[in-house]
Amino acid sequence: MQRVRAGALDAACIIVFVVIGRSSHTEGLSLDGVAGTSWPFLVGAAVGWAVARAWLRPMDIVPTGIVVWLSTVAVGMLVRVAAGQGTAVAFVAVALGFLGLEILGWRALARVVAPRWGNRTAKDDAHPPPHSRVRPGAGDRP
Repeated sequence: MQRVRAGALDAACIIVFVVIGRSSHTEGLSLDGVAGTSWPFLVGAAVGWAVARAWLRPMDIVPTGIVVWLSTVAVGMLVRVAAGQGTAVAFVAVALGFLGLEILGWRALARVVAPRWGNRTAKDDAHPPPHSRVRPGAGDRP
């Protein structure tokens, strides 16, 4: 569950970046427009997840968050060039800053707001802790 949540948050960061960027440049917020701008960065994030093996420790800032962030921008920009989309220097700088703030920021916030969530591993997800701290039968005695 933690891996799904982390992947969804990374994707949401990319979508927020694209929506804000498109609206600030008075480009339409159509589904096609947002999808057309998002997909190179989503591919970059997927590459980052694979390189970092992010499913093992998706909440870690180092190395997972750093690798996903840099891959999202670097691979995303390379895919944009291959697809004939623009990659102005200012756009690369804004993407680095904004996506870094988002992708690293939610991981940092998770450590503060929900430290136990931030320290879980993939193995923890496979074997969740019991929901009760009371030992079986401990409350049965008079």
